[in-house]
Amino acid sequence: MTRSFLRASLLATSILLWNCGGKEEEQKEEPKNAFEAMQQMAEKAEEMQKKGPVDPVDFRSLKELLPENAGGMTRTEATGEKNGAMGFSISQAQGQYSNEESSIEIELMDTGGIGGMGMMGLAAWTIAEVDKETATGYEKTTRIDGNKAFEKYDNERKNGELNIIVADRFVVNVKGRNVTMDQLKDTLGDIDLDKLGGLE
Repeated sequence: MTRSFLRASLLATSILLWNCGGKEEEQKEEPKNAFEAMQQMAEKAEEMQKKGPVDPVDFRSLKELLPENAGGMTRTEATGEKNGAMGFSISQAQGQYSNEESSIEIELMDTGGIGGMGMMGLAAWTIAEVDKETATGYEKTTRIDGNKAFEKYDNERKNGELNIIVADRFVVNVKGRNVTMDQLKDTLGDIDLDKLGGLE
């Protein structure tokens, strides 16, 4: 069973649970303490859910946007697929880049504009605000070229990821092993996000 199919199943299940539980949640009294952040996430999820889905683009269009090189490494593999479950589909393309010491993976995913709990199930950071530091690294939500993004990096292991959502439907995930955050950001810069956001 592929990762894309599992994600499509999770997306569909999340949406069904959201739709079934929405009215019940509206009737509950809103808490006014530590749960305020969760309330904001739920409100954002509902707002995104109202936009409704569209058919994901052909994964081949996503593959065309994978750069030949990433972080100074040559692409060793490019794959793509489209999977669905319970009426919801996801298209995705993946590029693998590596040398003897390091590796980077790029994933371009079209969720078909599924918002709300569906998007939360795939990438919770899209409807959350995160700012955390540890002894060895950090993770935070931010904005890149006006798009919501998420950074995570471990200074000891030199592992990290950089994720961004484009046009409320395309998710770009850049993950690296034994790389710098600058390499991940340069890799993201090699992806034509404007062209990605314009795909239909």
